[in-house]
Amino acid sequence: MSMLLALLAGFTAAAPGWAATVERVDIGNERITIRFDEAVRGASSFILNAPQRIAIDIDGAHPGQGGGAEGPVAAVRQGWRGADGARVVLDLAAPMIVSKGEFRDEGRTLQLSLRQVDGARFAAASAASPLSFLPFGWGKPKPKYKVTVPVPPARKSVLPRVQGDASRPLVVIDAGHGGNDPGALNPEMGLREKDVTLAIARAIRDELLESGRVRVALTRDDDRYILHRERFGVARQLGADLFISIHCDSAGNVEATGATAYTLSDVASDKEAARLAARENKADIIAGVNLDESEDVSSILIDLTQRETMNASAGFARLLGREARPLIPVKSSFHRMASLLVLKAPDMPSILFETGYISNAQDAAFLDSREGRNRIAQSVRRAVDIYFARRMTQTAAR
Repeated sequence: MSMLLALLAGFTAAAPGWAATVERVDIGNERITIRFDEAVRGASSFILNAPQRIAIDIDGAHPGQGGGAEGPVAAVRQGWRGADGARVVLDLAAPMIVSKGEFRDEGRTLQLSLRQVDGARFAAASAASPLSFLPFGWGKPKPKYKVTVPVPPARKSVLPRVQGDASRPLVVIDAGHGGNDPGALNPEMGLREKDVTLAIARAIRDELLESGRVRVALTRDDDRYILHRERFGVARQLGADLFISIHCDSAGNVEATGATAYTLSDVASDKEAARLAARENKADIIAGVNLDESEDVSSILIDLTQRETMNASAGFARLLGREARPLIPVKSSFHRMASLLVLKAPDMPSILFETGYISNAQDAAFLDSREGRNRIAQSVRRAVDIYFARRMTQTAAR
């Protein structure tokens, strides 16, 4: 009698305290639904390879019947997992992994989403840690989460410093690219367009300030990226009389050489102008913002109100070509037209100055030299002097 009681006591101590039973396993093409008669404490899934299987361990449950096979699942098996849990094993007809899972009905339903993968991805998943799923509502209410994020104060827009006599007209020099946008590259010489344009912009600034005839501001005087509309937007806020964006060209043909100047047009003057516009206009995408034909830019259309500005821009580009030709290598067709975003200010004469080809060894060496930068700066100074002298004459004649 005492031995029987001892055996019964041992059996009772070893018996698991099951709280739920797997009622059924429903198989869909990309979904597995496991239903229980009571809430369970949680579950986890993991991948088994060779043969390919998905195992789901359920805490606080005991196994029920297997389940019908369908789609990617060739067979469903159930068994014990430890003293207080069940294991559901899915034999797979094709490699599938569990992409996500969640409990519903306060812990009485577990729904798993499957995703088909290739053999290599399945094998990698088999080495990964199990995915765990916890039901809300099992013995306690669904927790409430509160996430707070401090909001920094709005940054004040800081305009660049303007240098020179306040009575003089203002020229804004824009060094193209910068920050996470290096621009065109010359890997053999280790040159990045963003560095070359900044050095040239500084040289032009110094040359113009030495003339004493204009004020000067740089859109950037360090290595940072500025969106296209912010570049000409800064110049407009400053009330610039002339905007010059400095760049270096690049081409697959390493023999391509010479400087060019671009002014705004809705139709490109040639294929090379169209290519350059497509490349430069996409620079904002690198910074995470695609401004190509944005609402703000599209509203600044080329119409009659902008015609005078476009004519002034073209006039300055022709002047720059004439003054640059004795000092720096230039293309025979120096002045070109393209729909460049950086030039789309409707009321400010603007040019994009391609100072040479960074992809050409001779041009790159010239652009990276002190003499080259000084010659480029002298070209701009001569053209600026003549441009504003003519404008003063025209104004006086009216």
